[in-house]
Amino acid sequence: MFPARLRHTADVTDSGPFRHPFRAYTPAAYTFPLPEGHRFPAYKYAGVAEHLAGLLPVLDTPALRWADAARLHDPAWLRRWRRGEVTAAEERAFGLPWSAGVVERARRAAGGSLAALHDALAHGWGANLAGGTHHAFRDRAEGFCLVNDAAILTHLALEGGLARRVAILDLDVHQGNGTAALLGAEARAFTLSIHGERNYPFRKEVSSLDLGLPDGVTDAEYLAVLRGQALPALEAFRPDLLLYLAGVDVLAGDRFGRFALTLDGVRERNRAVLTWARRAGVPVVTMLAGGYNRDPALTVAAHASVVQDGLEVFA
Repeated sequence: MFPARLRHTADVTDSGPFRHPFRAYTPAAYTFPLPEGHRFPAYKYAGVAEHLAGLLPVLDTPALRWADAARLHDPAWLRRWRRGEVTAAEERAFGLPWSAGVVERARRAAGGSLAALHDALAHGWGANLAGGTHHAFRDRAEGFCLVNDAAILTHLALEGGLARRVAILDLDVHQGNGTAALLGAEARAFTLSIHGERNYPFRKEVSSLDLGLPDGVTDAEYLAVLRGQALPALEAFRPDLLLYLAGVDVLAGDRFGRFALTLDGVRERNRAVLTWARRAGVPVVTMLAGGYNRDPALTVAAHASVVQDGLEVFA
């Protein structure tokens, strides 16, 4: 049974006319001010929700409780961010100007991941149309990441008796440095990252398994690593919960990525991961993570694909 302290963020709603129990969560309604021309791809969250209209219910994300965030993040540091008591250097590392809206949006994005965890435990798969904020450390924000949802979910699932072993499969093009640091001492968690070896963050943390790849990796090369090394490592760890960060900054043409995958390659990656999870009987939570393609329509289509592929595999 879902513990009472988590249940408040994941109220069950009717799926309406859909012939499956699945739904997704989006923080698209929670916007914040940005300077004109800023590189943060705010457009994609509403775009992905619109792209998926008609396939499943898309609900507003609930808010993560600050008390749950403070289970892994420094409470005093969180209070400073809530009050706007941040330095210019902290804002630069975060990559976004401070506002009450950006802080609220961060906990809404994380709340969507927690709601998706509830769905995954109930139905095998849950989807958040945001999240995957893997650069957030205990007391440091980096790379558009303020609250580390994957690490928080891992802690809540383990301590709440929802899972005995949790795997985080991070397929964003950038290493999940914050996640690796936050969970490095947790033997019941397995952090696995496939990322650009020469890409940000330039100082890598140590994951349970790091698979750093060179620039220009193609579909075939990437999928060979996924199938030949990553999925066997998951099999060996034997998790009973999988958190899947389905970053699409692996696509050719991404502003911050250096790989050369196609949309077909991303979808083959998604289906390989989700099919493995279903066959292994492991509930899986999908989170969008990064995607900054020079073609905004491709960013949206690629992010939406993980939900389309989840429905294909699980429904």
